[in-house]
Amino acid sequence: MSRRPLAIFALEGSRPFGERIAAHLATALAPHEERDFEDGEHKARPLQAVRGCDTYVVHSLHGDDAQSANDKLCRLLFFCGALRDSGAADVTAVIPYLCYARKDRRTKANDPITSRYVASLFEAMGVGRVITVEVHNVAAFENAFRCPTWHVECAPILAAHFAPLLRGGSVVAVSPDAGGAKRAQRFREELQSLTGQDVGSAFMEKSRSAGVVSGQVLAGDVRGATAIIVDDLISTGGTLVRAARACRAAGAGRVFAAAAHGLFMEGARELMTDSSFSGIVVANTVPSFRLARESVGQIVVVDATRAVANAIAACHEAS
Repeated sequence: MSRRPLAIFALEGSRPFGERIAAHLATALAPHEERDFEDGEHKARPLQAVRGCDTYVVHSLHGDDAQSANDKLCRLLFFCGALRDSGAADVTAVIPYLCYARKDRRTKANDPITSRYVASLFEAMGVGRVITVEVHNVAAFENAFRCPTWHVECAPILAAHFAPLLRGGSVVAVSPDAGGAKRAQRFREELQSLTGQDVGSAFMEKSRSAGVVSGQVLAGDVRGATAIIVDDLISTGGTLVRAARACRAAGAGRVFAAAAHGLFMEGARELMTDSSFSGIVVANTVPSFRLARESVGQIVVVDATRAVANAIAACHEAS
């Protein structure tokens, strides 16, 4: 058991998520101050002593109407640096949604590997550990960071939502591309464990060039089954719509979309109105602030905070 005092902070924009984490750990968020200056600069500082503490900073790095992903990244880095300068024994960045995680390899000449650059920034600020939820590519995430990392999978959370709804019927876990097959497989394993029944698997052919997605072939049998398309995030939803239509054309009885992060960027309205879907499920790593009021009721949001709290507890016990 750790002898270091525990201090959990949540920066503005991520406070509701942080409060739920703290509640699971039977504690309260530590106080801090954030100030914005007229020229766009800012500062943040802890309002309690952190010397010798095992500190955790919760901040989801999605852009919103108030701050871009870059703004939030900068604020998180600076606050972590302030904790280290104030004598914190260890600083862990808890990032429900990690920005730039999708750019983890070169696909064209001279491409940046932005995920690795972001990792270097955290290391430069003295961050000792990073906890995040459902990254695009787990191996690339783990290789980008030289400090310890903890990856929280959403497969158990999503499977726990679907299991009571699907017992007794034929179910297939579908990956919208070959690259996400392991994620769909983890969901499939969790769902099989919870329901005690076989769950099939399928995946879509997909290629992307200059932002244009193509590929229409569905590999796997979904006829008469409930198809659950599993992905790490929903941006415009185009990939999911393409996969859902292919599942319907192949005879699926119902089609659901399930993802960790609901970004719901411009263009996601087609996802909300497409009759191929029987439902859409996301975790609460990103607030559904971009959805029109009439669309919110079509989305089921599951809670990832207990899983993140469990990761913090395990890290703290080991510190």
